[in-house]
Amino acid sequence: MKTTRRAMLWTFGAVTLGAAVARALPVAGGFEQVEHEVWLPGLDPAHEGLKVAHLTDLHVGDTTPDGRLVAAARALVAASPDLVVLTGDFVTTGRDPVSRVGELMALLPAVPRVAVLGNHDHWTKPAAITARLEAEGIAVLHNQHTTVRLRGAGLSAIGVADARTRQDDARAAVKGLPDAGSRLVLTHAPTAADALPPLGTVCLSGHTHGGHFVVPGLTRGAMALGGQRYVRGWYQVGGNQLYVSRGIGAGGAGVPRLGANPEVTLLTLRRGDGTGSLAMR
Repeated sequence: MKTTRRAMLWTFGAVTLGAAVARALPVAGGFEQVEHEVWLPGLDPAHEGLKVAHLTDLHVGDTTPDGRLVAAARALVAASPDLVVLTGDFVTTGRDPVSRVGELMALLPAVPRVAVLGNHDHWTKPAAITARLEAEGIAVLHNQHTTVRLRGAGLSAIGVADARTRQDDARAAVKGLPDAGSRLVLTHAPTAADALPPLGTVCLSGHTHGGHFVVPGLTRGAMALGGQRYVRGWYQVGGNQLYVSRGIGAGGAGVPRLGANPEVTLLTLRRGDGTGSLAMR
């Protein structure tokens, strides 16, 4: 019943916001493959043109068509990314199959993969989900950072834990961070970006489903009153860029989407100060 109540809240708490999209391509499987370019002034020259795939809010189980998740994984393999970022809500309830999460992770591109957990993961089976992800070679970050070697240079992947469940600690996540070099932040709930220091990077998040069931012009204020200022697309937050994905999951039986199509996200990183960046327009 909790899932149903949350779905009803999203019905009244939705808002349409524009995102700076380079391309949004419909893909067989019931989702869009959304592609962006983002300019980062501190990007290591070796990472110019680096491709990052972002997948969030899988909600494996009854609320998400299984075929969509498989199609999304196959689409990412076809896109040949250098790095895969996963930002939580792998399941919805304690009844959802954690074993299936592992099976889906095995279908993802065989490249470095990093993840954080979402609020539903923390409410249900955080230890089991973490174990399944790590069994597939995925680094699960909880208010910490790790160095990923890509094209011969290190990229700092900074994982801030879920803000919805008050697990987030941005200060701990960046403690000991190298003074320079490529950086990327991942978190589940986008409000965690408010506490980030000005890193001059991009923070990838999900959680909102892009409004999930969008009623245009009705509830921007309602969502803000509920503490959710970031709903979908690009924002400038302090000294960082924030991207909120609509996510791939839910929208199945009993949890319909409207005006917030599921997405997988592909970002191409560019070295620069933002001039001409889609993310900065």
